[in-house]
Amino acid sequence: MKSFTIAEINTLLGGEIVGSTTQTITGPEELQKAQVGHITFIGSSKYISRWKDSKASAAIVNANLEVEPGENRALIKVKNADLAMAKVLEAFEPKTPVFEMAIHPTAVVHETAKIGANCKIGANSYVGKNVVLGDGVILYPNVTILDDTSIGKGSIIWSGTVIRERCEIGQACIFHNNVSIGADGFGYRPSDDGRGLVKIPQIGTVIIGNDVEIGANSCVDRGKFSATIIGDNCKIDNQVQIAHNCIMGRSCIMAGHSGLAGSVTLGDGVIIGGSASIKDHTTLHSGVTVGAGSGVVGDVAAGKTVLGYPAQESREMLKQWVMMRKLAKQ
Repeated sequence: MKSFTIAEINTLLGGEIVGSTTQTITGPEELQKAQVGHITFIGSSKYISRWKDSKASAAIVNANLEVEPGENRALIKVKNADLAMAKVLEAFEPKTPVFEMAIHPTAVVHETAKIGANCKIGANSYVGKNVVLGDGVILYPNVTILDDTSIGKGSIIWSGTVIRERCEIGQACIFHNNVSIGADGFGYRPSDDGRGLVKIPQIGTVIIGNDVEIGANSCVDRGKFSATIIGDNCKIDNQVQIAHNCIMGRSCIMAGHSGLAGSVTLGDGVIIGGSASIKDHTTLHSGVTVGAGSGVVGDVAAGKTVLGYPAQESREMLKQWVMMRKLAKQ
């Protein structure tokens, strides 16, 4: 088990130690759950009162907060406690599962596939015809990569993920368990006789940039034409749906259970809250924030925050909610 002194942790963070502790730090923990030997963090004034009752031996604290360390306890004051805590979590992060051999004998790798240096392919994985894996790509057990797909160097694909044919995946991506990339988009039309539905072929692909992380059980569908595109550094939570021909700019965030209908366009830095839904053929320009549970049915200008269903500018929606509460009390 890893452990550090408070001084060693401060060397990592470059903060200011206030108080002192003789305890060795054996791990990070939430403020209320922490025990002796744990380090926690305080990023807001509303949590200061909980520090007194916490059993933690140390805390990372925003420098602008007034907190007393207490007996045999230490604080590390930093500019941003959240970001500093992320560094501590990295220091304590356990090792990932070990591959005893680079390519497991039960894996099936097509003879035309090009496998880069230091790649690892787990048990029962499948790598199809003309697939290209860049250097250092890791496929955990039971991953399927179908024909003519490329994956950039250093990407990590966790178990159960399926990447369909002709997809392009960038470098340093992380796809968690059971991600689906390149399934058919949802496209149907009524038949000529009006008695059924005709499936519309989905002949496009998916292009994903560098440093993209996609959470477990999320889906990115292939384009009807051309490609569904996810820009560099986008972060996508669990159980998110991205439909055919959507385009996401750089550094967008989508929280769990949110979804984009077909041909939605997101600019750079768009943030979509949990369970929010975006109507098809809608554009959310750069810097837009969509509140959790909202339903966006029209274009949103750059930098705006929208809430509600149908989503409206946040201040206007909050005013409406206040008025409805007042009317309900009459």
